[in-house]
Amino acid sequence: MTTFPNSPKLLKGAIVGIDPMNPLASIAVFQYNPDTVTRSLQVQGSGDGGDRSEAMRLKGPPIETIKMDVEIDATDQMEKADSMTKELGIYPQLSALEMLVYPKSTLVIANTVLLGLGTVEVLPPIGPFTLLVWGIKRVVPVRLTEFSITEEAFDQALNPIRAKVSLGLRVLSYNDLTITNPGYYVFLAHQIAKEVFATMGSVGNLGAVAGSDVKLF
Repeated sequence: MTTFPNSPKLLKGAIVGIDPMNPLASIAVFQYNPDTVTRSLQVQGSGDGGDRSEAMRLKGPPIETIKMDVEIDATDQMEKADSMTKELGIYPQLSALEMLVYPKSTLVIANTVLLGLGTVEVLPPIGPFTLLVWGIKRVVPVRLTEFSITEEAFDQALNPIRAKVSLGLRVLSYNDLTITNPGYYVFLAHQIAKEVFATMGSVGNLGAVAGSDVKLF
């Protein structure tokens, strides 16, 4: 026996690109969860250098950026003689991530036709609605800002069989999205959940501060 029945189930992180034209094209479940996730929050204050009465005012939620390295390895699938891995290596998994930063070819072709017909202005294609899923407590709309792939091993047909993907993500808030965009409400729900967690985490801390005779208000 190589499994432990009482061991907790490990959730897998994922990046999901939702595109009605091809719903399955950009669903990338992490084979191995990243060891580290680096998050940076840039405060959006409106009082910098202005009126002192505005010193505590916020223009909106902080601009959050996330960085992580995702490892993809075909070893397990090759040991199971998986036919797709044998033929393609990890090309499908890499392609699912890469399609998050490509415009759809059908839209590119359609715009090319419109230009050929003399259309004066053609709108750039819109990328897929992208979500970072990091457990049920953290689901946020994101835009990829950095993307690099290091292919580390290949099979006989030069298919990549092991790679590390470095991702930079910018979380999109309700300040970035229109009220009709589903990401507006996804982020708002994320912030509400965060406020609940903050309250839960502050209950004991408030008692510790009050016990030290410090008056907060």
